[in-house]
Amino acid sequence: MSERSPAPGGLGLVETLVNTLDVETGADSLDTEEGRARLGLAQDDVPAARELRESLRAALLAHAGHPPHRTVTPLGELLAAAPLVVTVDPADGSAALAPAGVGSLTARVAAAVAQALVAGTWSRFKACEAADCHWAYYDRSPAGRGRWCSMQVCGARAKMRRYRAKES
Repeated sequence: MSERSPAPGGLGLVETLVNTLDVETGADSLDTEEGRARLGLAQDDVPAARELRESLRAALLAHAGHPPHRTVTPLGELLAAAPLVVTVDPADGSAALAPAGVGSLTARVAAAVAQALVAGTWSRFKACEAADCHWAYYDRSPAGRGRWCSMQVCGARAKMRRYRAKES
């Protein structure tokens, strides 16, 4: 739903995962082969991916100051099971966390979250406050107080609802 630029770094993977579900219509791209392929998932991976997606959505809502949209497994519990290793580039000595082995979706997300923590971008990654949206977006506003994935859609709807409520 968002016209915003994609989230930076590894958060693009997280954004892609969270935005596989259109909350308003219920359409879930994880139900399609193409949608699963974008995330490197097999059909058997879908239940775990959905659980991870909704735990991420709850964390992103918390970043925006909102309660979880429903009861979910805490994100920390899911990411704790992710096998990560520290890699060191021999050319420049830079270090990073990376998924161990091939890397499950959970491990790739854990590495992306760790990278975002180090970069200071994790707390600006949010979910739209509109209850019929909850789309993931990266808040690039100067004060970091963005509320909607799209001012033209979700923001306009919220402002129109407020206006109509005052007029009643």
